[in-house]
Amino acid sequence: MNRDAKSQSSLIALARTRRMQRALAHAYLHQNAPLPTLRLSLGFMMQTACTTEDVAGLGHRMTVLGVDKREACAYVIEELSPSDAPIVYRLFLAGPRMGHLVPIQSWYEHDPNAAEIRARVHMLELERCTKTTTEAWMLSTRVVQRRALRVAGQELPIRKFALQLRLEPVGGMGATGATTVTAFLRPDARLIEVLAIPGGAGVLARVSYTGVPSGVGLAKETIVLLTE
Repeated sequence: MNRDAKSQSSLIALARTRRMQRALAHAYLHQNAPLPTLRLSLGFMMQTACTTEDVAGLGHRMTVLGVDKREACAYVIEELSPSDAPIVYRLFLAGPRMGHLVPIQSWYEHDPNAAEIRARVHMLELERCTKTTTEAWMLSTRVVQRRALRVAGQELPIRKFALQLRLEPVGGMGATGATTVTAFLRPDARLIEVLAIPGGAGVLARVSYTGVPSGVGLAKETIVLLTE
């Protein structure tokens, strides 16, 4: 018997059940709330555009480099394009900035090139995170705010959303986390990867969403910290 396949199918079935329970609970809580009018919905869709001019690049990709327990933070690198220097972040695992991705500004004060940034990354002494199954986690999204962004040289503005991302375990017990990002053109997101922090200090989830308003919309990623 293939126990891994059986457990995976059970997790998927449980995830579907949990999504249905959440949808029913949401519908019950908002049963008396006024529905958005068709005029407002059509107005937003007709008065905004869903495309912009194409630019070179394939989106922004993030990679978790590892964890520095002395600093209580994880290091994350964001690749913008093959020709641009990457952006390196600290994701704080404790303290007042817990869960926040903060760019390491001091690394970029003297206009370094990509080779210098990658050399600094190579010198970091970090503990690697362990990849875990994504099927054990649920990603839910909610549009907190929708706006339009005016683009130079384009008649119609493009759609802009404040998109809340929330992750929780399928079983209902365990680490959870949430963040809000700025999405463009369409408010969708996808869970890409889940990593366990060494020492059981929590979980890091890599989520992709439409965050670069170029062409039909390019992917941008963020890292969400999940804690008990």
